[in-house]
Amino acid sequence: MNLSFDQIPQLNIEALYGPSEQTVSSLAFHSGRIQPGAAFFCLKGETFDGHAYVEEAIAGGANVIIGHEDELFRRMSEVYTRTTFIVTAHVRSAMARFSKYFYEEADDELKTIGVTGTNGKTTVAAYVRSLLTLLELPAGSIGTTGIWTSSSKLSYKKSTPTTPESMDLHHIFRDLRTHGDEAAVMEVSSIALDQSRVEGIQFDVAIHTNFSEEHLEYHHTIDHYRECKMRLFKQADHRVVNIDDDGMAAELLAMGREGLLTYSIEGRPEADIRAEDIEVTEEGSTFTLQVYGRSENVQVPVYGTYNVANVLSAIGTALHLGFTIDHILSVLPAMQGPEGRFQVIDTPMNQKVILDYAHTPVALNRLLEEVKKLQHRRLIVMIAGIGIRDFNKMPKMAAAIEGRADEIIVTVDHPGYHDPQIIVDQVCTGFSHPESPHVHQTRTREEGVLRSLELGAEGDIILLTSGCINNAQMVKGEEIPHSDEAIIESFYAGVAQ
Repeated sequence: MNLSFDQIPQLNIEALYGPSEQTVSSLAFHSGRIQPGAAFFCLKGETFDGHAYVEEAIAGGANVIIGHEDELFRRMSEVYTRTTFIVTAHVRSAMARFSKYFYEEADDELKTIGVTGTNGKTTVAAYVRSLLTLLELPAGSIGTTGIWTSSSKLSYKKSTPTTPESMDLHHIFRDLRTHGDEAAVMEVSSIALDQSRVEGIQFDVAIHTNFSEEHLEYHHTIDHYRECKMRLFKQADHRVVNIDDDGMAAELLAMGREGLLTYSIEGRPEADIRAEDIEVTEEGSTFTLQVYGRSENVQVPVYGTYNVANVLSAIGTALHLGFTIDHILSVLPAMQGPEGRFQVIDTPMNQKVILDYAHTPVALNRLLEEVKKLQHRRLIVMIAGIGIRDFNKMPKMAAAIEGRADEIIVTVDHPGYHDPQIIVDQVCTGFSHPESPHVHQTRTREEGVLRSLELGAEGDIILLTSGCINNAQMVKGEEIPHSDEAIIESFYAGVAQ
């Protein structure tokens, strides 16, 4: 693409050295992934600074460099005269604007739905994708379980676990549009909002699920965490808000009624969409839907009272996008959920293995309440400390499960650069009796899954929780392939023999 940089909206160029036009073939923020004709963005993190890799990027073929080091770029432009150096105060913001322009503003041609909340983002995104596609508005999704078109999962190496970096995000939007999708629903994390990954996107609908303590290893304060999440709703035409949530609903309601739909499973009469008389069965959930003065009996193939709330958020989204309640009700029984969220696997030993990657104390507590409603002999639960997250949260996971399961397996997700035993020990500080014979320690997720399955017997429920994401484990900067489903399949194949 031939680019004249003064034509890119809101790039906020403070200084430009070298040619004012270039032919750009690709975008990159990692110097090891440079291709000839690339634009290279000098991102700065806690342990790296892209400005240190400019010469490596140029050697790899980059012809545009974007960063904030004016003096460095001025000096380098005298050596690399065919390279364009762009100085901007906010490199991530510039990357978002540049990426949107480079990928032909594909997001503007899609209905875009952003989902934020401490818990439930993945499930809501999957429900919305499924519901809109059933309503004949083919929708893709972007989030923890990967990149999906309306019909299949794409093979895509994500730059982050939840919300991709802006250059990847706009590339995905273009791919979805090329595939024929007309909508994109995405999980929008607080970190993504703080790092300008979704800057320049005007969302058709923003969904709020709930708010509780999380990601303080990044935000440091709960107020900053909340403020970042609020940003999503300031760049959205419509809002869907869970008014049962004490953490952030009040601030969202204070933004006004225009473009707002609220939902509740706690009987709040002021909610626009309500679910009453909720019952969870072996086949899913039933409830009475109250909406627009109507009362309708609904059955959906989802488990858990909290997941009924997530269904309501999807209904609210479809209403905002112009679909009638009758049309929505006609397809709800066929709605599908995400991988790894209350995913029930029946075993040859007459057990149920349930995968649910709940990784906060609030989510784990809700999950346990729902699992216990299912018929079972014993409950075996695996929890994990996540090495790339807040260590202060780990003991709270133990406290949430203690006394509520027959066997507890403590393991590790994504140890990062930490010794796995340190992570396990940190989780166990939350137990009143960590030495109990019913508490079992393992040092890898694979060992944890296998130990959980080995402890199971006929009639048991084996619940595997926590944050296994992207079919990998993050170990010392490397992505080590991992699949709970593959381990389960292999284990029971061996048992059957």
